Amino acid sequence: MQDNPQTLPSISQTMPQIGKLEAIIVRPARHVAAIEVRRTIAIADVGLLHDRRGIASKNGTVKASNRQVTLIQAEHIDVIAKIMRLPALEASLLRRNLVISGINLLAIKPLFKHQVHYLQIGEVLLEITGSCAPCSRMEVLLWEGGYNAVRGHGGVNARVMIGGELNVGDAVNMQVQALQQSLDF
Repeated sequence: MQDNPQTLPSISQTMPQIGKLEAIIVRPARHVAAIEVRRTIAIADVGLLHDRRGIASKNGTVKASNRQVTLIQAEHIDVIAKIMRLPALEASLLRRNLVISGINLLAIKPLFKHQVHYLQIGEVLLEITGSCAPCSRMEVLLWEGGYNAVRGHGGVNARVMIGGELNVGDAVNMQVQALQQSLDF
């Protein structure tokens, strides 16, 4: 039997783990407490229906953004709590929309420009657009040192490519698409 050599481009496109949507958190307005809900609707090119971006879209005030939905790794919430020397940490304090377990969110961002990786959650398709840096509110919500505790563990931003219903408990997996390179001579 001959071994098939694996390359970084091929390895980076495989994610056999299937994750789970553990929590949905919406922020109805800036500087208002985040609320955990069991389900919501993701709106293509906007965000989540019950979140401030989705609410504002009804008024026509939302522009397309690379930060329509924010996601955090459930496993990183425990890391942040440990750094802050807290016995536990409520996910809603971190103000990320979707809490995902069992799949490496940072690995969804492709390593190579010719690849596009998506995150499929139920019927919703998200494109990971980059890391989600913490804001200065972490110093208020988590106390002194909160900002630096979240750095590197703050999750990722995403755009809603295909909207639909999101429910706590939905399966989460990576979808891969290779970009077609045009050859203009």
